[in-house]
Amino acid sequence: QVQLVESGGGSVQAGGSLTLSCAASGNVGTFNYITWFRQAPGREREGVAAIFYGDFRTVYSNSVKGRFSISGDNAKKSVYLQMNNLKPEDTAIYYCAAGLLIHHSYWSASSEYRYWGQGTQVTVSS
Repeated sequence: QVQLVESGGGSVQAGGSLTLSCAASGNVGTFNYITWFRQAPGREREGVAAIFYGDFRTVYSNSVKGRFSISGDNAKKSVYLQMNNLKPEDTAIYYCAAGLLIHHSYWSASSEYRYWGQGTQVTVSS
């Protein structure tokens, strides 16, 4: 079992920044990806950024590329999402998820992730 706890959400004005944290505990050897997803009201859950622990490669959705940055520690215990130049459309509940993926192309598929945090709200006002 793996437990994930997000923190760092809040309210910010457009153009501002926030850093989200995801603390992992339990059997961290059972996953090779941690990914940040988000879900806005009435919208599907969207993969935002992922880190692959094989070589620490990172990947981003087009909607956040150049504005968000994901990082993680070697122990697979902490993952961060630095969010800059936030926009109102970034408003959502943000979740971190851990999974054992067999191919990098599946990184944004929520069905590939077994473990999920409870989510943290990010609200960006214009």
